[in-house]
Amino acid sequence: MKKHFYPALLVLFVSLAAFVTLTTWKVKEPYEVKFSGGKIHGEFKGLKANIEFDKLHPEQSKISASIEVATVATGFFLKNSHVQDALDGDKYPNISFSSTSVSKNGNGFAAAGALKMHGVVKPVTIYFTFDDKGAEGVFKGNFKVQTKAFNITHNGSPDELTIDLMVPVSK
Repeated sequence: MKKHFYPALLVLFVSLAAFVTLTTWKVKEPYEVKFSGGKIHGEFKGLKANIEFDKLHPEQSKISASIEVATVATGFFLKNSHVQDALDGDKYPNISFSSTSVSKNGNGFAAAGALKMHGVVKPVTIYFTFDDKGAEGVFKGNFKVQTKAFNITHNGSPDELTIDLMVPVSK
């Protein structure tokens, strides 16, 4: 009996997993991708993202995003130029993230993945919440980046940056 029960149970779970449908979310304006550290703060525009997310089955989710370095806005054109120089924006025009796993984390979620910045790829975890409003929602999250780990050593670059995200989405 056990010989037939476990394979049947496995088939049942695999079949049920096929019915989990991920929602593809589209980024809406206005979104925020803000950074701060040391004497510098600002935000990026030019966000492009592919978000397949199901709050009931986060382990099935996939999140990838990229931002254009040239869209940095610090509020002062010289600082914009310094940030672009520090990130070597001509050589590395995009910063990107691709999740390797998404999981429940307390009252929110955690997206572990690879962050590519300044030509260097490092693992990061973005902790976030999702405010589900039916056909719309809002992702809010943050993470920290050690700039030297990404070979960002430009004079005046902070040792650590905090990245705050607020991304409204719709189906």
